[in-house]
Amino acid sequence: MSRQFETIRYDVSDNIAMLTLDRPDRLNAYTAQMCDEIIAAFELSDADDDVRAVIVTGEGRAFCAGADLENGAQTFDYAGSDLGGPVRPDGSIDWSHEDVRDSGGKASLRIFESLKPVIGAINGPAVGIGITLTLPMDIRLAANTAKIGFVFARRGIVPEAASHWFLPRIVGISRALEWCETGRLLTAEEALAGGLLRSVHAPEELLPAAYAIAREIADNSAPVSVTLTRQMMWRGLGLSHPMLAHRIDSRAVYARGRAGDAREGVMSFLEKRPAVFPDRVSKDLPDFYPWWEEPGWA
Repeated sequence: MSRQFETIRYDVSDNIAMLTLDRPDRLNAYTAQMCDEIIAAFELSDADDDVRAVIVTGEGRAFCAGADLENGAQTFDYAGSDLGGPVRPDGSIDWSHEDVRDSGGKASLRIFESLKPVIGAINGPAVGIGITLTLPMDIRLAANTAKIGFVFARRGIVPEAASHWFLPRIVGISRALEWCETGRLLTAEEALAGGLLRSVHAPEELLPAAYAIAREIADNSAPVSVTLTRQMMWRGLGLSHPMLAHRIDSRAVYARGRAGDAREGVMSFLEKRPAVFPDRVSKDLPDFYPWWEEPGWA
């Protein structure tokens, strides 16, 4: 299965979706159109029961060089562009206006909401939104030639894409602050040592390593269980007490224990054969899902 986009490629083969950022002449620099197309691709992967995992990578020598800077000094001046709806006639700003929203955050939140596990294969430079876009992904791998930079302060702006929520949870508050306050470029090895990456690979070995992880998920794990686990882990980061987690995992264990997947999981183990899980994400999530109240923008 594939669908035609202009700034990305999206293909599905053997239960794995590959989303490739595809503006190699601009080092896959991020645009509003790319944001929309990434969101559309995750809508496709969520709706497709054949997709068990998603890999995100970049075409050419970069993963994503950050926001496209072709507008020069006005790149981040959204009020000065055709998105000027938040600016009232008196010059004050309607901070609740939809056009105030950061497009990087729209894409990262959609990845956060994914029903399928997401693996980032960082094949080259990943700077600004090029790296913050990967933070809601489950697993990040990088080529040993990749350079990573949270360069916002060096451009006179601040971290975006909800990264001030994600990054400290992944690497810790002190390291997150150091990386963002200095804005310096990190080697892949430094990002690995800091806990941002799962592993570092020679460029030609990066995608095979990402596929191996995706393949292990697709071949061995029940899709509904993976979806629930992904949301339990991410949503659990904001819980104030373990009792709140206990409420959710108790309901999930109870629901899953009554499902065909649990019977198949046990019997396939006892019969020493590969499991063939019958349940589907599109129709077999338990009726208490979702258990959270999604906050709105305004």
